[in-house]
Amino acid sequence: MNEITILSTLALVHFVALMSPGPDFALVVQNATRYGRQTGFYIALGLSCGILLHSILSLTGVSYLVHQQPTLFALLQIAGGSYLFYLGYGALRATWSSIRRPQQSDAESRDRSSLLLSNKRQAFSRGFATNILNPKALVFFVSLMSSLVPATMSLTGKGVALLILWSLSLLWFSFLAWVLSTQRMQRKVKAMAIYVDGLCGVLFTFIGVSILWQSSTSLLSQV
Repeated sequence: MNEITILSTLALVHFVALMSPGPDFALVVQNATRYGRQTGFYIALGLSCGILLHSILSLTGVSYLVHQQPTLFALLQIAGGSYLFYLGYGALRATWSSIRRPQQSDAESRDRSSLLLSNKRQAFSRGFATNILNPKALVFFVSLMSSLVPATMSLTGKGVALLILWSLSLLWFSFLAWVLSTQRMQRKVKAMAIYVDGLCGVLFTFIGVSILWQSSTSLLSQV
């Protein structure tokens, strides 16, 4: 295949993967619906930068080396699974608090929303950490790069590949944040915020526990 065909295939496969439900998708949905467009955008920026770093590490062979070291990879899985479990626990705790105190004043809600909206660094960091600590993302990009990007590809082609992966990620997650934070959508999801939090909390917790179980099993098998 020539480089244009390779890059087109890479873009298509990556875009399909972006639309699949997972921690990145859930993080944007949860925060954009609750805290608005600015928070959603900075989370999208953090996620896309995490994807860019994963792509660079995979393209240079670093991620492959990590994946080939069972103990190191298992430790990465534990770190990633623990972080996702932490996000899930936080979302479920917030959901439980909302159930116990359904009469929270609008002023309190606005104050909390404004605090998070103004904290761009926190939103970016959460997006970046969620992606870069996800061991499934590491495996995905190792497979993607090894199967679609040949070692003989030119430096220009590899640079374009990185640009495609980063820009598609930023555009998709930013678009998702924009759609979910329009006034019309905000009115619709306001009454469902507690369910969105609960569903995202269950998803984060389930994925986190699954990764922790898998990594623990892997470590025990090496003993």
